[in-house]
Order: sequence, then structure tokens, then C-alpha cells
Amino acid sequence: MSVTAAKGFAAGAVHCGVRKQDRLDLALVQSLVPATGAGMFTVNRVQAAPVVVSREHLELAQPHAIVANSGVANAATGEQGIAAAHATANAAAAKLGLAPEQVLVLSTGVIGQQLPVDRIVAGIDAVELSEIGGAAAAAAIMTTDTRPKEAVAHGPGFTVGGMAKGSGMIHPCLATMLAVVTTDYPLEPGEAIEFLRPAVDASFNAISVDGECSTNDTVLLLANGASGCARDDEAFAAALRTVCGELAKQIVADGEGATVIAEIAVRGAASDGDARAIAERVATSPLVKTALYAHDANWGRIAAAAGSAKANGGFAALEPDKLSIVIDGVPVLVSGVPSGDEPSLVNGHCAIELDLAIGEGSASYLTTDLSYDYVRINAEYRT
Repeated sequence: MSVTAAKGFAAGAVHCGVRKQDRLDLALVQSLVPATGAGMFTVNRVQAAPVVVSREHLELAQPHAIVANSGVANAATGEQGIAAAHATANAAAAKLGLAPEQVLVLSTGVIGQQLPVDRIVAGIDAVELSEIGGAAAAAAIMTTDTRPKEAVAHGPGFTVGGMAKGSGMIHPCLATMLAVVTTDYPLEPGEAIEFLRPAVDASFNAISVDGECSTNDTVLLLANGASGCARDDEAFAAALRTVCGELAKQIVADGEGATVIAEIAVRGAASDGDARAIAERVATSPLVKTALYAHDANWGRIAAAAGSAKANGGFAALEPDKLSIVIDGVPVLVSGVPSGDEPSLVNGHCAIELDLAIGEGSASYLTTDLSYDYVRINAEYRT
């Protein structure tokens, strides 16, 4: 059900010919009643046309619908790309009886190719919206994903649902990742971002597959209040975190060529910022990731990565004689001294814990191994 799990939402998808394969490549999501919302976007300085246009639209109106295509990212496409994104929003608005500013645009796929606007416009006209169309929409936004990503959470009288895509070029700085979250919880205009930002920071902004920050990363939240429930902001925040967290985990689990998911937890850092910098450095280290692929508890690579993490213009605080590392419950380094023990990494999950023992800062991160298949998939991406 994903984005149509909450009351008052409909979705649909078609194959409009953006992708060469005969597979869904255009999705439309609409709130059937007035809605409000917010978005968070990539901080990559090379921003795709749909990111630029969606930012503009959020400043002008409350969002009521989202149109998304896969196959072409419409990034690095100049003024023609901006015009194509506007044309996409205009076509969806005309179909749904909305103002163009009430439509947000998402694209994912190959960078540097112009969007085939005629196919997009024809596809939008052909989409049939349904309250059970969420699964089709989730399938239509996939690129190298091997499976759709959907999540639903329920609170007292309300529902939060979401869909996402992402498999490679995942290192969100707000993954290529897109996420759409819908809810029938009541929010006032301007409130959505205050709930979305912390949920994104704890989920989509704490994952990495390959350390690559995309030109198109976007997370959107639409809320329409159709549930009619009483306000319980704490419960809503928890449900939103659950959906974002589950979608983020699904993205990592579907990382291109991934065979291992690693959960990195840092505590005892001088600050939360230092802890996050260290967790991110470990998560993105090619040496750590290739060791994970080999199921090799090569903890020296973890220690080296942690010691090279940069924060606040310098290196994150770390005292080697206080550092402890635990892998899958087995202490391998205790207060700077090797224990002589090593775990057997025999399954597809690895828990890495670092205790710096110098403060109260903590952070966590999800990452994957780096496999031969990752190179193959990305080498063959355009061929």
C-alpha cells in the first residue's frame, strides 16, 4: 500500500517509454483532499532540474501531488531541463485540476540526458489513479533497485506510508535516492518540515552504500489530515521516524552488489558531531567495506578510519589508548590493547561498535560491503 496506505491518497504508474525496457517508469501520487507538506533535498552543488523546480514550488504553494520518472535524472541539463521539469508539473496539474505550483517533480536515472517531455506528458495523461496504486508507483521509480521499497506505520487514528528508491550513489546529504512519505495526520502549513528534518537526519542521512552524493536526492512529506484524528505529535513523530528508518534500511539492504549490511555505532565521543564524523568515515572506508565483503574482521582498518575522521575543520577527537572496538559482540580492541579475539563473520549482518571513552557523544550509521558486483553494475550502467 505504501503511499496510498493513509486515507485520502491515490497513486498510479505507467510505462511511458523513458526507459527502454518495458517496465513502469512514470508514477503519479495525489492527495485527494487539500494537503500540506515539505521537502528535503540534496546539498550537492550540481542540483537536478526537478530539485530546483520542486524547491521553487514549495516556496509558492502547499503540495498536493507528486510526479516522478525513472530512467533519466534530468540533471546537468541546463535551461532545457528546467523547462522539462516545469512542463512535467504543468501536465500533472492540468490532469489533476491543480495549480502547477501544487505539483512536485522527481526524476532519477542517467545524468546528462534530456528528459523526453512528449513521452512524459503522454504518460501522465495515461496514468489511472487508484487508492491501491501505491505498489505500482513504488515500482515505477526503481533504477538499479532489485525490489520496490515500501513501509507503513500506524498511530492512534492515523497512518504514515512511504516509498523509496535507492541502490547505488547512496550517501545522502540533505541517497541516487528518492522518498515520498504520505500521512493522513493533521498538520498545519509550515509544520511538516519540523517533523521531517529530524526523521531524515536519523535515517536517510545516516546511510551510505558508496559514499556518492547524488544530484537528485529528495525526501518529500505530504499530510492531508483525512484521518480526522486528534493531534498526538509525539506519536506522529515516532511513526514518521519508523517509516523513514525502515525505508533507509531497505535502501542499504538493496545496495548495488551488497552481501553484508553493517550497523556502525559510536559512543563516548567528545560530541555528537565527532561521533557522526567517525561513524561516517568508517561507513565509507573502501578498506572497511572490502573487508566486510571478505567476511574478515580486520578491525585495524576500522581503527585507522576512525582516527582519520574530520570534523569542524580538523580531526575528530580520539585518544588511541582509550579506544575500544567490538564486532558482533566480540571485543577486538579494549582501551587501545588488542584482545586477541576475532568474531566469525558468517552472515549478512555485522555490528561494529566503537567506544572512544572521552565524552558523551554518540551516532549510528548503516552501510554495506563493497563487492565485485558493485563495480560490474556501475561499469555496465549505460551499456
